[in-house]
Amino acid sequence: MRNIEKDTRSPERRAQDEALAAAPQLHPLELPADAVSAPLEAHLGRTRRHPLALAGIVENGLVRLLDPAMKLPERARVIVVAEGA
Repeated sequence: MRNIEKDTRSPERRAQDEALAAAPQLHPLELPADAVSAPLEAHLGRTRRHPLALAGIVENGLVRLLDPAMKLPERARVIVVAEGA
């Protein structure tokens, strides 16, 4: 049985979410029949920088790193991986 939680979104956010949900879905990419798949590691190997996994916590919608000594360069790209409750 699912727990139903009260919707705490603001009216603006609710309208934005509804607009995104109503938008048409993108069509799948049209790849040639002879296209060869490649692992993600092959794509990541083309860049000089490599991904870095850091422990963090989300507070009020912002990600705070747990290690205060860790500094990210300005305009760094970050991928957030979350664990479901």
